[in-house]
Amino acid sequence: MHNYVQRFLLENLDIRGAVVHLDSVWQQMLAGRNYPHPVTQLLGEMSATTLLLGDNLKQAGRLTIQLNGSGPVSMLVIDCTESLYIRGMAKCAQHIEPQSVPNLLGHGQLLLTLDMPSMRESYQSIVPLDGNNIAEIFEHYFKQSEQLPSRLFLITTHQTIFGLLLQKLPDADQQDPDGWTRAEALAATVLDQTLLGLTAKEILTRLFYEETIRVFDAQTVHYGCQENLAKIYAMLRSLGREEVDSILKEFGEVIISDDICNREYRLDALAVDAVFREAGPTIH
Repeated sequence: MHNYVQRFLLENLDIRGAVVHLDSVWQQMLAGRNYPHPVTQLLGEMSATTLLLGDNLKQAGRLTIQLNGSGPVSMLVIDCTESLYIRGMAKCAQHIEPQSVPNLLGHGQLLLTLDMPSMRESYQSIVPLDGNNIAEIFEHYFKQSEQLPSRLFLITTHQTIFGLLLQKLPDADQQDPDGWTRAEALAATVLDQTLLGLTAKEILTRLFYEETIRVFDAQTVHYGCQENLAKIYAMLRSLGREEVDSILKEFGEVIISDDICNREYRLDALAVDAVFREAGPTIH
């Protein structure tokens, strides 16, 4: 299985970029979700782009990208850590017909949040849904935030996610006045999906066969939904014994849904009692 982000530089053109590829991690994220195909497409493209942004984190932290809309896809949320542990989910109508991305999302916005232990408070950026697809929305974000012309090429299937990012550095036109236009055209040919079984280095060599390419070490991507029972216990303790007991009395058990990880925790009376003692309970 191949789950990675790999950066590169077209040295003679002063154009940088990155390749992202997921297979088993993507399949874990989709397991048990049964999203309509258009939603899977959007979630995959959002995941690829989040990883391309998250790979820039240089210290411990978490990047969360949330898209809220008024259309049949009301929310998409992806987050990843500096170590590229990723997780994500969508909220949407049960049945969705194929239609344009603006119609799927409706009016809304993109919220980017960066949390780091070194920061006194979270950094947030709100981005309008300016574009006909996820690639265009994020190209607009890159242009506004990094002041660099950028192009994204994204492919999503139920088995695989692939993304290719190009960014034009400030001296690119001095290096080669036609370099950016040429690189864009060559990169666009990746969308025929015939190259997706190759490594990043092989893909880049075939796309930019006349250019000098520096390929950096690949960074491994992981699925970020490890079970965190300590967090569940802490949440229940913060509610207090009286509140938790009232829930238990009404429903017979306490059910906690972790939507982003598609997981459910159920605690019976014995487990609840153990939460408020030193020893942690067994949750089923």
